[in-house]
Amino acid sequence: MSDRIENQESGPLSRRNFIQNTSILTGGALLGALSIERGAHGAGSDELKIALIGCGGRGSGAAGQALSTKGPIKLIAMADAYKDRLEGSLANLKNQAKDRVDVPEENKFIGFDAYKKAIALADVVILATPPGFRPIHFEEAVRQGKHIFMEKPVAVDAVGVRRVIAAAAEAKKKDLKIGVGLQRHHQAGYIETIKRLQDGAIGDIVSMRAYWNDGGVWVKPRQPGQTEMDYQMRNWYYFNWLCGDHINEQHIHNLDVINWVKNGYPVKAHGMGGRQVRTGIEYGEIFDHHAVEFEYADGSRLYSQCRHIRGCWSSVSEHVVGTKGSADVGGNRITGPTPFRFKADQPKDPYQQEHDDLFEAIRNNLPYNEAERGAKSTMTSIMGRMATYSGQVIEWDAAMASKIDLAPKSYAWDALPQSLPDDKGAYKIAIPGSTVTV
Repeated sequence: MSDRIENQESGPLSRRNFIQNTSILTGGALLGALSIERGAHGAGSDELKIALIGCGGRGSGAAGQALSTKGPIKLIAMADAYKDRLEGSLANLKNQAKDRVDVPEENKFIGFDAYKKAIALADVVILATPPGFRPIHFEEAVRQGKHIFMEKPVAVDAVGVRRVIAAAAEAKKKDLKIGVGLQRHHQAGYIETIKRLQDGAIGDIVSMRAYWNDGGVWVKPRQPGQTEMDYQMRNWYYFNWLCGDHINEQHIHNLDVINWVKNGYPVKAHGMGGRQVRTGIEYGEIFDHHAVEFEYADGSRLYSQCRHIRGCWSSVSEHVVGTKGSADVGGNRITGPTPFRFKADQPKDPYQQEHDDLFEAIRNNLPYNEAERGAKSTMTSIMGRMATYSGQVIEWDAAMASKIDLAPKSYAWDALPQSLPDDKGAYKIAIPGSTVTV
């Protein structure tokens, strides 16, 4: 299954076309700063009130899926840094689910602190801005005592991962329900295939491979008079403080699947990567290819590839090899002593299923918190980036303890991100062997 990003300006509200539309908000404080906590919607209540934070294509898609769950539900607040994104999203959602959308003018919030105001009005919050802002927004939603759906990845650096893990622990204390957009965990074929693998269908798993090789995404040209903050936010995919590179933003899906198969996380990684084709200044600071070898505690290895180069072989997939057979995990096929292939008469959309599962947990007060797992799979992809950028062997504990914080010192339209162009408009690119990532 592929979560490919299409280069288009309009279309169905789905994960496949969110990137070109997603916008950002930010701001925030450390966990525990609010003196007044608002309680989350409890079991037995009727209508659930939804706030959408980040009104691009992915946010609109997630909101549409939330509004398609069972039971009384209504979108009542929206927040975004950009008014055009908010209004476009609202129009699309009204067309899709008119009876479940009621966002008056006073509940439309624009700006860097807009998310706080929208969160305050809701029972359930959808966090769908670029991942650099996820820790800030997640902390705020937990602080205000809200149930949460947040898109993957949940951070772009170890500092953010640690913040998410701390907030996730606080959410458990408050019995908040937390969903993370790693939808394969809600896809029947993956669930059944991985259960069989963990039950020993191919013996001990000794080797894995995971790919996200595809063509890449959009570029939005710099406009006259545009501030650096606005330019980077509009082109968030190409800046690590916003995206974390495509190994983090997309390849996390495949890395997460292998972590799921192994029921654990890698202990070290080394690899290589660079910019072979996307070398222009318009591509910011990220690589166009990464190849990482991850090692797990039992000595088994994951061979990982992700590439953004058009005209090449493409694959978004996960495979494993065991002592008694092998499996195409994404293809839901096992070859071995007891061959298996998953078939569903009416397969359920996993993007919808993840919302169905979350809202069932909210309405029935069932245990539900995917945040720590999402944070550790995010850390897996960040560790891979650390390895390719530095050219060094990166160990999990050292990566997790990294104090490198990619976030800007302040958030305003005239504030400066840490990564800035030189006099020719080019951004500093990581150089393996020289760049320090831990």
